[in-house]
Amino acid sequence: MLERMNQRLLTLEPSGIRRFTTLAKSVPGCALLTIGEPDFNTPEPIKEACKRGLDENHTHYPPNVGSLSLRTQIAEFEQKHSGLGYGPEEVILTIGATEAIYTAMTGVLNIGDEVVIPTPAFSLYESIAVLAGARPVLLDTSEDRFQITEEKLRSVLTERTKLLVLNSPNNPTGCVYSAETLQVVRRAAMEGNFFVLSDDVYTGLSYGPCPRLAACRELKDRLLVVQSFSKPYSMTGWRVGYLMGDAPVMEKLRLLHAADVVSVTAFIQDGCAAALRCDVSDMVETYRARRDYMYHRLRGMGLDVVEPMGAFYMFPSVKKFGLDTEEFCQRMVREGKVAGVPGTCFGAEGFVRFSFCYSMEEIALGMDRLEEFIGTLA
Repeated sequence: MLERMNQRLLTLEPSGIRRFTTLAKSVPGCALLTIGEPDFNTPEPIKEACKRGLDENHTHYPPNVGSLSLRTQIAEFEQKHSGLGYGPEEVILTIGATEAIYTAMTGVLNIGDEVVIPTPAFSLYESIAVLAGARPVLLDTSEDRFQITEEKLRSVLTERTKLLVLNSPNNPTGCVYSAETLQVVRRAAMEGNFFVLSDDVYTGLSYGPCPRLAACRELKDRLLVVQSFSKPYSMTGWRVGYLMGDAPVMEKLRLLHAADVVSVTAFIQDGCAAALRCDVSDMVETYRARRDYMYHRLRGMGLDVVEPMGAFYMFPSVKKFGLDTEEFCQRMVREGKVAGVPGTCFGAEGFVRFSFCYSMEEIALGMDRLEEFIGTLA
């Protein structure tokens, strides 16, 4: 009965990240640097708040968009920390950032619309665009130190452009869009008739200034902002994020959200409220130390890599070895016993993504083995 299924669904491929993680686990002793999964446990105050919610019988249907109390706290948090001007009625609590992205994209896209996706990029954006019947238009930033130039952006915008996707700090590069890049986007968005999806899930893991397009109030009517509790609070398994946007747009998107998932679990929301009050600076500083170590090791091997200013990924170029990236990564696992993710999984041939949200011991082992492996390729 496959021929009777949604034909767009049949074009999707499994995650390359999971594929290489599975391959690495099949090789005994392989150093694993593939997944963006924090190695910290969820902070105790968050877990305790969730337990209290259960004890207080917060086990019934909550409002579809999330409790008013939590949405108010989110709006206040975003105003205080990033200067964003959203009210509680402009916030939807979602099942992770994934559902927020899905709701935003399927809510604005029609069949035949175009979605501009700067690459390298997380593959989810392209997959959802395809499922919605839209056409992904990839904008390569690899020759511009992963920034968006005005010339290249305008070269891909057409009258069919409905959505531009931004992700800063970026997965897989860890790069933060500069103020100049955001001005390029702002000008284009003000002149054009398209939405901008700003996937900001790594802003809580920044190692320096992290300007946000969402702070541009004049773009509010066409801007959709995605956030998540997963990465900054080590809550990946809790599956909670949120979507923010202009009230008239959100009024429609809340209907789609309610039809898809109904709501986020009630007692989980108690933990999210506690997360907003948690100090996770120690986690960020640990990631910073790991970043510094991996960056200097990669540079010491002679690899070209842009220093990441956010998230927990490193994206060095391996073009000089003359292998296609898939082959490089396959051999790196089987011969070198260290695993990363091919840049082709993010739309970028010639690069490899390494995650530094593993222990320093695992990172050091991985870097030692990588250095030995590339020594065999010289």
